[in-house]
Amino acid sequence: MDINAAKDLAMAIAAGLGVIGPGIGIGLIGKGAMGAIGRNPEAAGQVVSNMILAIVFTEALGILALVVAFIIKFV
Repeated sequence: MDINAAKDLAMAIAAGLGVIGPGIGIGLIGKGAMGAIGRNPEAAGQVVSNMILAIVFTEALGILALVVAFIIKFV
């Protein structure tokens, strides 16, 4: 296996595994928010704003994984 093939494989693994966690996390955040809104519809505005903030922080980890994957590929 040459170095470029190894870098391609490492990039694919880093990107793939790096976005699985945030994907699952965002799903769990959405599940919790929908459950909270279902139990208390009056608090929907506050729940949604907190949900969006949590999704942003979770998605930052996915973006970080993609940056690391590109660093592996091109450096």
